Amino acid sequence: MSRSTPALRPFLPEDAPILAAIFAASITDLTGDDYSEAQQEAWAQAAEDEAAFGKKLAGQLTLIATLQGAPVGFASLKGTDQIDMLYVHPSAVGQGVGAALCDALEKIAGARGAKTLTVDASDTALEFFRKRGYVAQQRNSVTINGEWLANTTMQKKLDGVATPGGHA
Repeated sequence: MSRSTPALRPFLPEDAPILAAIFAASITDLTGDDYSEAQQEAWAQAAEDEAAFGKKLAGQLTLIATLQGAPVGFASLKGTDQIDMLYVHPSAVGQGVGAALCDALEKIAGARGAKTLTVDASDTALEFFRKRGYVAQQRNSVTINGEWLANTTMQKKLDGVATPGGHA
């Protein structure tokens, strides 16, 4: 993909198949240094039922990031103060997609009155969130489809409405 500025748009039900593919590709191609193949497969199974995956995304505020009109990432806000998912296709990593999605969710959460924003970050995503001002709160072990996976609950204080780059 050529380098361009990501555009954001809302989730549509017909996006579910492509977002399930982005979810699976992100897990299998980007987390190999931190999770075993069995852990990756168990994690990626969450998107195998595209209808259920789409229903989950439709039940949250979900944004789609596109480059040149093609979906390359997505993020969802659960309630007013929790990033539930943020996934970027491996071909779009380093093109500002994750940052654009996170910026938007921070602004929305702040506009909805959230004082902090929480995320359960995978080991792979820890540094991304740390650079954006999120602070580790606790280490977690979760069971997903029979496999133990580790993540870290992180929080960021939202002092007013966040601006691009994570500054208030």
